Amino acid sequence: MYRERTLPLTVLFLAAVLLAGCTANKVPAPTDRPNAAVETGVQQFESWVADPTSIPFTFVYDSVAHEGLKDLEPLSQRCETTPAGKALHLAYRLDPQVEVRVEAALNAEFGQTEYTVWFENKGSEPSGELTDLRSVVLPFQGDDPFVRGCLGDHGHLYSDYVMPLRDTVVRFAAASGRATHWHFPYFDLVHGDGGTLMALGWAGTWWAEFIGDPDQTLWTAGNCIGFDSVLLPGEKVRTALVVMLPYKGRDRDDASNLWREWFLKYNMPKADAQGHDIQPFSTTNFAWDTGLPNSDGSISERFYTWKRTLERLVYEDVVPDFRWFDAGWYFDQRGHSEERDWYEAVGSWIVDTVKWPGKTLLESNEACHKQGMKVLMWFESEGVGDLDDMVKYHGYKAEWGSYYKWNRYTSNLGDPECLEWILSRITKVLDETGADLYREDNNSDPIKAWRDFDGRTATRTGLPRAGITENLAIQGHYELWDRILDFCAKHGKCTYIDNCASGGGRNDIESLRRSIPFMRSDDDRTTMPLRLSMSWSYCRWVPFHGANTKEAPGHQAPGIPGGSTHYITRCSWLPVYNLEERWTHDVALDYDRLRSTFGEWKKYRHLLVKDFHPLTPWYGPRDDTNWTVFVWHDRKTDEAVLEAFRQATCPEPAYTAYLKFLQPDRTYTLSNEDTGEVRTLTGAALASEGLPLELDEPKSSAVWHIVPEGGR
Repeated sequence: MYRERTLPLTVLFLAAVLLAGCTANKVPAPTDRPNAAVETGVQQFESWVADPTSIPFTFVYDSVAHEGLKDLEPLSQRCETTPAGKALHLAYRLDPQVEVRVEAALNAEFGQTEYTVWFENKGSEPSGELTDLRSVVLPFQGDDPFVRGCLGDHGHLYSDYVMPLRDTVVRFAAASGRATHWHFPYFDLVHGDGGTLMALGWAGTWWAEFIGDPDQTLWTAGNCIGFDSVLLPGEKVRTALVVMLPYKGRDRDDASNLWREWFLKYNMPKADAQGHDIQPFSTTNFAWDTGLPNSDGSISERFYTWKRTLERLVYEDVVPDFRWFDAGWYFDQRGHSEERDWYEAVGSWIVDTVKWPGKTLLESNEACHKQGMKVLMWFESEGVGDLDDMVKYHGYKAEWGSYYKWNRYTSNLGDPECLEWILSRITKVLDETGADLYREDNNSDPIKAWRDFDGRTATRTGLPRAGITENLAIQGHYELWDRILDFCAKHGKCTYIDNCASGGGRNDIESLRRSIPFMRSDDDRTTMPLRLSMSWSYCRWVPFHGANTKEAPGHQAPGIPGGSTHYITRCSWLPVYNLEERWTHDVALDYDRLRSTFGEWKKYRHLLVKDFHPLTPWYGPRDDTNWTVFVWHDRKTDEAVLEAFRQATCPEPAYTAYLKFLQPDRTYTLSNEDTGEVRTLTGAALASEGLPLELDEPKSSAVWHIVPEGGR
């Protein structure tokens, strides 16, 4: 459990008064999940209301260390009821100019708590020096502690870990400016007879540390590594969003499924302005079907290439939900049509009218709309190429950009004028092309630019400014997304973003309140061991995301001739299903098989946003010597689907899967998707004796549909 505090009677009385005001309106009933520690979260939030100085952040101001709000002058305190539970708004005075605000919340259904701290200079002079800003410093009681989770994208490929914490220190850090490359700001801290799931919401640099001793585990974390700055008049900076969800027991599946349900219900963006939930969907990119040279984007698409692809999809009855329109659709900085280099040509965000004369791009998108397809469109809002030409031809200001490498620069989203310029370009294109959804990429590590901008402002002002650009830029980035989504809501477009940063570089929990990783990793366009390995670890934390449906030796290589097999597509079952085929240029493409594989995903996609149970251990991304078995289970209807994979070099033809999460006294009908075999077994038998699985050949799979007696 969290740190216990003894509160004065006056403070407890104040808490009772404030909470009475909070509970004037109805809040959600607690979840019926038996492992939910709702009361622990409620007690944590109530302690913040009763004693705001207990909110566990720290900082140093003008060389004086501060434990949160202690010794600060209170200005205002307001507690209100929200659709999810309660919200607490605090304002304290740090000095005559600087105000400290805390925004905290309780989710009454799951016992999840969170907070963010803001520092704002409301005066007319530079503030004192703010440094050593820690988003959280919080001890957790309980013996035998350990932390488990997964590492980030890129070199770590979402590798699973379990690290003991007795008399040791475990530290994680993301220093590149893309928050989820290499390390992942989501943690499952197991302590005593339960645990706490936790996450940091910050799209830039962050660090987290777990210090274990015999009595407790101390969690400390912060954002903007090395922050040491004054605040100029009107400036405000913030900590990372700190999210905590307590649970009972030590079962990993129970804990992660509690998190998944909370995440899907309360952390996901909505599909549209009407507030509908996002349902599992499919995508495809026409660019691989043009017959023209391509370079990892839509750079090969032309006004004359799309029609035959769309007509074939319609004819073959395999129309996905989204047309994926990727990089390369824009003129370079001098107004030239770019045949291959989408990377350095970015920044103008003007449609290439050589590739797409007149209104042909709009017409192609409208044709997709008529067939029930939406269109997503690629941008890279922070990147510009050829700074001189951007300034000369597009009204871009030189001071907005910082050199990255080659002919590439990073824009400063913390500059309000720069943000406005970028926003206007993006919304204009979305409007004129009829695109439905904004896809954002970021193919650079912004820390280099942020430090350059810090140096410029430090030189100009003669004041410490380390980390200020990052803090303002991440605020600006969230604002950019919010304003794009506001534009989309007003114009009938999708109110969520396709989130990419060289794959999975920006999937912090706050970014995922606005976005979905349509592709969780650039690497996940290659092998099946990697795809299964990633699903085992990543699905525990981010329940709605996608991978590719091809198998290939490299990111940009095409899939196998004839199209992906059932084995490949089953390895790719996720809420976002990204089809990649050469629809008309692969003369061997087996459309009967494609309809079958696509139809399977459609049949079971509703279960892919339910509880996730890996029944086999985690194996690394290059290990194809074992069985991997997943079950997706709807705990409300008791329906499930089991996927079993005998990997490519696995010597064992049989495996027994034990399903311990079904109701023991209930009878289930199990149907094999491939053979038509039907078995009838009780939940008790499936838990104790298991479901025997047999596959004669390596690199083969089985799907079993599990339905309780009496139907769903």
